Amino acid sequence: MKEKLEQLLARGREEVNAASDEAALQQVRVGLLGKKGDLTAIMKGMGGLSPEERPVIGALANRVKQELEAAIDQRAAILRREAIAARLESERIDVSLPGRSGWRGSKHPITLVTEEVAEIFGSLGFGIAEGPEIEHDFYNFEALNIPKDHPARDMQDTFYIDNDQVLRTHTSPVQIRTMLACEPPVRVIAPGTVYRRDSDLTHSPMFHQVEGFLVDEHVTFGDLKGVLTNFISRFFGDGLKVRFRPSFFPFTEPSAEVDVECVICRGAGCRVCSQTGWLEILGCGMIDPEVFRSVKYDPEKYSGFAFGMGLERMAMLKYGVDDLRLFFENDVRFLRQFA
Repeated sequence: MKEKLEQLLARGREEVNAASDEAALQQVRVGLLGKKGDLTAIMKGMGGLSPEERPVIGALANRVKQELEAAIDQRAAILRREAIAARLESERIDVSLPGRSGWRGSKHPITLVTEEVAEIFGSLGFGIAEGPEIEHDFYNFEALNIPKDHPARDMQDTFYIDNDQVLRTHTSPVQIRTMLACEPPVRVIAPGTVYRRDSDLTHSPMFHQVEGFLVDEHVTFGDLKGVLTNFISRFFGDGLKVRFRPSFFPFTEPSAEVDVECVICRGAGCRVCSQTGWLEILGCGMIDPEVFRSVKYDPEKYSGFAFGMGLERMAMLKYGVDDLRLFFENDVRFLRQFA
């Protein structure tokens, strides 16, 4: 039995040193020292020993067990150090390499256009006013000289909340609210969200407009042309042709549509401008005396002009966007182009 124990110790040391990882070492531990291991099997034979031999063999068995446990613990520590070193080597980070910079967000193109329009008109002395998106019929229609039977009141165009309230169809109600709150002279733009029953490649039921108006003594249509021509030149760049076409709006008289030379083909004619060489960008006119009477301004003393434009259309022309829906889809690939 003494020889068996000595042989077990020698063989056990070899198996321990041969273990390549902690899992293999655990199998060696179980095979040598487990309940069904080799040492246990040898110790079961102690019943056949004489009383004099038992203490000697027992002491030897304890020594073998202790030496094997020490060898296993020592090998386990070595294997852990090797595993950590291998992991550190495989997961090494070169801190001298340049870092990966994250993508920085950008403002939405409608926001960019709104801010640019506000900046240009601000430099011309215009302030900024805001109003509610749920608007009373008086401000949205009546005070703007739009009678009850006017087509603009058609349910196909307007979102009605009840008989007296609507989702505003334009930012012109801000003009009425501002004039009711302020005495002339007044010079204001009013950017904001508006709503109409319309949806296709170039129209959305929710979109953005900017209204602008100026009221003072001796204001003429020439002042209107000068302000808008200056704005267009600064927004689209110098050299772009501008024309004013007679038109009709209930709240201005005379009224005009403003066209610019096509920014795509520079007047040569293309699909965007329907081969005309011109693009309509805004409507304008001299404020109708009936509007002044609605806000208790004296039309004999004061005159003024107003204009309005769709910000999505301005953004489409400025950035060459051919589908209005891109502004509302929040596609990161589209928005990154404006960073």
